[in-house]
Amino acid sequence: MDLRTVAVTLGDPAGVGPEIAVRALEAILSRDRSDASEDGGRVAPELGPEGAAFVLVGDAGVVEMAGRRFAPTLTIHQTSADSMPSRPGVYVLDVPYRGERDARGLPIAGSSAVGLAAYDSLETATALAIGDRVGAIVTGPLNKEALARAGHVGIGHTELLADFCGVPRSNVAMLLASDRLRVAHVSTHVALREALDTLNAERIAEVGRLAAEWTEVSLGRRPKMAVAGVNPHAGEGGLFGTEEIDHVIPAVKELAGLGIDVTGPIPPDTVFARAIRGEFDVVLAMYHDQGHIPSKLLGFADTVNVTLGLPITRVSVDHGTAYDIAWAGTADFTNMTVALVHGLGAVRARASMAGSPRHVV
Repeated sequence: MDLRTVAVTLGDPAGVGPEIAVRALEAILSRDRSDASEDGGRVAPELGPEGAAFVLVGDAGVVEMAGRRFAPTLTIHQTSADSMPSRPGVYVLDVPYRGERDARGLPIAGSSAVGLAAYDSLETATALAIGDRVGAIVTGPLNKEALARAGHVGIGHTELLADFCGVPRSNVAMLLASDRLRVAHVSTHVALREALDTLNAERIAEVGRLAAEWTEVSLGRRPKMAVAGVNPHAGEGGLFGTEEIDHVIPAVKELAGLGIDVTGPIPPDTVFARAIRGEFDVVLAMYHDQGHIPSKLLGFADTVNVTLGLPITRVSVDHGTAYDIAWAGTADFTNMTVALVHGLGAVRARASMAGSPRHVV
């Protein structure tokens, strides 16, 4: 692909996904036009000199309604899976919503139909990426309860992407990234008890390897990795639990044997502060909230979700559907803007790194 093309899923059409997608695209393209008029043609860094095409994947009627309400200056063209864009711009690939609508003409929040719509748009976008029709996908938020009502219980984007790509779920991982903190997660959407009961050195080492690979390409240099402990004081030599001795330390030794600059286990109450100060480039967290709390506290608006271990590039917003403010015109679209910029960067990196793993940004 000569044209940098990014597929953007709406996620749950009853949530804030459609609004933040069109508003973020309008903001990016408006800034591009403003820059060009002010400096004699320079194109905004997000787009690059060759421009980019964004393909909104979801119900065309929902996209049209969102554009009319929230991004009136945004021009949206039609496209199809058989005829992808050849020119820069914003396009919609219609993946119809087939459920009921409320009195305002909007999809029904929390219904099985919106769960199915999110599923269908993600499956379509993933197929485009697998087929090299797009260089990356950026995903809007979905609702796991609605997804469960559609028959997909106990899973989210990460698990679905693994299934669509034919990759074992155990071989993928979540990384939250901002300019100040990068955190990869050994486990994500499972109960804390299950996360602890299933913790093992093999999984820790695999996620650490993926995180080191991604961070090295992202930074352009060998990264410094910190591995968080599980227990207070990282177990205090076994006084507060043996997970560090049984699982974390063996994994750290394995990572070091791969040539990774790794330190750990480090007490989880200090490791993130040390990373923020610049001592480490990426932190390996043992379970969901251990990594999510510092990431969201530090940068809720500009932290994005990257899926490691896929044969495609996927970047996502790191927030939910926010049904309570959906379609009101008040949603903060900063996170989607950052995700789109990351997606464009992923396509650029992929084009410049022939033979490198495609999930790396």
